[in-house]
Amino acid sequence: MTATSRVPIDPFGADTAAESARLRALGPIVAITLPGGIPAWAPTRYDTLKALILDPRVSKDARRHWSLWPELDQNPDWAWILGWVGVVNMLTTYGPDHTRLRKLVAPSFTARRTEAMRGRVEAITADLLENLAEAGSPGATVDLKAGYAHPLPMRFICELLGVPEHLTEPAARMIATVFDTSDPSPEHGALVQEQMATVLPALVAYKTERPGDDMATELIRVRHEDGDRLSSEELLHTLLLIIGAGFETTVNLIGNAVVALLDQPGQLAAVRSGTIGWDAVVDETLRVHPSIASLPLRFAVSDLSIEGVTIPAGDAIITSYAASGLDPAHYGDDADAFDAARGADDHLAFGIGVHRCIGAPLARLEALTALPALFDRFPDLELAVKAAELRQVPSFIAGGWQEIPVRLGRRSGAQVPHSGRGPVHGPA
Repeated sequence: MTATSRVPIDPFGADTAAESARLRALGPIVAITLPGGIPAWAPTRYDTLKALILDPRVSKDARRHWSLWPELDQNPDWAWILGWVGVVNMLTTYGPDHTRLRKLVAPSFTARRTEAMRGRVEAITADLLENLAEAGSPGATVDLKAGYAHPLPMRFICELLGVPEHLTEPAARMIATVFDTSDPSPEHGALVQEQMATVLPALVAYKTERPGDDMATELIRVRHEDGDRLSSEELLHTLLLIIGAGFETTVNLIGNAVVALLDQPGQLAAVRSGTIGWDAVVDETLRVHPSIASLPLRFAVSDLSIEGVTIPAGDAIITSYAASGLDPAHYGDDADAFDAARGADDHLAFGIGVHRCIGAPLARLEALTALPALFDRFPDLELAVKAAELRQVPSFIAGGWQEIPVRLGRRSGAQVPHSGRGPVHGPA
């Protein structure tokens, strides 16, 4: 495919399902352009994406393996991508560097540590549900994203990291700016860099002066005691990754699941009766409506031959999770339909192999706490608009809604314990 026949990706991500279908019709791997005109390749099928993710000849290190890395300064409209490939953390490293950085963070996300977080997740959930009940008078419309799906993971990840209250909102704005791909202008790219250069050093300075029992303090300690293991740049960018991956993706997971169930009342009834488990709801949401639709960027270390298409060494590749989850060759002719009874626990939304999302168990814990608790507290919950009227966040990377207007209904179910002790409602 020539440069002139590359397919431009919608920078707003307005309809990733339709876009995925159009690209899939062109073949298993398609030449595309990202916002600002960045050339890349998009795998369109489940098996193709899985093979590329697991291929050791595919790197995430732009500095070492992207042929266009030296040209970034010459293309002002490419500056937005620096928030993704210009940082140094687990998301952008390859080989031993990735292994080293992952080992520093992994102890905070073990199964035992994650389970120990359950009580705090439940307590925050209970508090937010109480706030919703107070704000949503009978018949009133509330934004479920702003009042529930967003603050739950945001509050928790900030507590986990030790982010002080005065930096919480700036951190949220920074992540929203990084994820916004609708504006590839130099001004937007400069704003991304400005926010990163302001919020992250401020967090490090605050936790250096006021250490606590939190992840940021631990990473700073590692930096001070063993600087060879974590550079100053790696410290800042690791904090960026944990904040972004720790809340933005879970916001969308919770919100997307709620919308999908409210749009399919028969499935919601089956879930609430116990016929379908909440684990299955989470998996089907991640398959059909993944929190990350497409993630930039990976790079061919050497020439790659894929079903008759050659990706030259140094070319960029996106990991198109949305397209893989909707692949009819893998999930059947009804792949685009949300069916929680499908049992699609082999989705790639959390990645696979050495780059599988380290926080996946925590995201599941939060979703499996938030979702049943919400529907138990508000059994008459309903969308205040048609699902088709919801607006996608302006991003080809993130998959989620700008707002989720709902009516809580006239009935309120059982109170969720505020103590955070004991299970609220686990997976069915």
